Amino acid sequence: MISKSNLKKLFVAALLAGSYVITPSQSIAQEVVRQDDEIKQMVNQLSSKNLEELVRKMVSFGTRHTLSTTTSKKEGIGAAREWVKSEFEKYAQASGGRMTVEMDKFVVKADGRRVPQDTEMANVIAILKGTDPNDDRVFIVGGHLDSRVTDVMDAKSKAPGANDDASGVAIVMEMARVMASKKFPATLMFVAFQGEEQGLYGSTHLAERAKKEGWNLVAMQNNDIVGNSYSAETGIHDNSRVRIFSEGTPASETEEQARLRKTLGAENDSPSRNLARYMETVGEKYVDQIDVILVHRSDRFLRGGDHTPFNRQGFSAVRMSEMNEDFDHQHQDVRKEDGKQYGDLPEFMDFEYLRKNAGVNLASMASLGWAPAAPEKVGVITSNLTNKTDLKWEAPSKGAKPAGYYVLMRPTHESNWEKKFYVTDTKATLPYSKDNYFFAVQSVDAAGHASLPVLPVPVR
Repeated sequence: MISKSNLKKLFVAALLAGSYVITPSQSIAQEVVRQDDEIKQMVNQLSSKNLEELVRKMVSFGTRHTLSTTTSKKEGIGAAREWVKSEFEKYAQASGGRMTVEMDKFVVKADGRRVPQDTEMANVIAILKGTDPNDDRVFIVGGHLDSRVTDVMDAKSKAPGANDDASGVAIVMEMARVMASKKFPATLMFVAFQGEEQGLYGSTHLAERAKKEGWNLVAMQNNDIVGNSYSAETGIHDNSRVRIFSEGTPASETEEQARLRKTLGAENDSPSRNLARYMETVGEKYVDQIDVILVHRSDRFLRGGDHTPFNRQGFSAVRMSEMNEDFDHQHQDVRKEDGKQYGDLPEFMDFEYLRKNAGVNLASMASLGWAPAAPEKVGVITSNLTNKTDLKWEAPSKGAKPAGYYVLMRPTHESNWEKKFYVTDTKATLPYSKDNYFFAVQSVDAAGHASLPVLPVPVR
């Protein structure tokens, strides 16, 4: 008997050589894990030592509060932004000119809340341009550079922000270093956001820019508070699990989309949620001793993150956060009380844990970046009453032609995909009732890189 906890790691055997039809008589077997050697090599190149050095350097700026100085070369948000930019430019040297770096500046008007006067902010972005001129897909990984203490308006006190969120920016930077020399058909963007603590301003600016400029933004991976594995409050020390939060009902859902969601019963199948599932599957495939926990909420209670503005603009975006937060070392003045140290300091971080979380991000982004674009016009045929399921779709209209497609399947009461079928055609008939299962289709290349899954819509 296969336990539910192990079921997600098991699939019906599916081989890439030719069309492979699976019948009900075939039992679930251990998946033949087909790791991409290049992705595994990149994951292995991620360094906990480098991550620690990056975090400690960010801490050395004293405070990175959004309203702190931009004129000092040693302190404040301005110095921190320039340093991140200079590091990105070093990494870009390995790209053969394909990686460019920009300081995307914008002005936030006084909001009467956390921005008391008009303030110039900036996101620092490294862009690894895709190699296929016919592939316009964009993938973003980000974290926020700004920090804070107890008083969110205190721009002068020491605000190390080691875990919140130098940890996320360190992941972004280390990924850029390792991936800069690689060639992906799609474009990858590595972003250090500003203004998260004051109101998600940097991510809002970039999400609105992406919408206005018509980017084909496929996925946004946000990393915020990802480097601590111990909670003094609970006594739990766990460096083997990490959470990914994703919205259920899309924030930008239209009336027509709501109608379709209700018809399908797809409250648990938003594009963002399927991105989270993708990161779970791929991350656990390439990173040892990590269990990706899918939290079916857009974020934690009373908190927010830089994925949210992208969700609001209709993009697939998720948030990664550590499993057990330590609130004594978040949003706290650096101080000692009754012999207890408070403040977001690097000594309370676990850099090997941070390395593993970086690996989940890298494996997911690389797999998506190398995969073909998702199939289009995916439909489930509903013209007849039948206990079979007929699916059809079209090949992606841009980018490389897929070698084939995965059809994913799970019972409606289960959260994770449980079976996978490989076909080379753009249609499939399965001996399972569409009334009892959810289905989705992924494009896949000859190396096994798969796109995000697409749910079928009813067609006649």
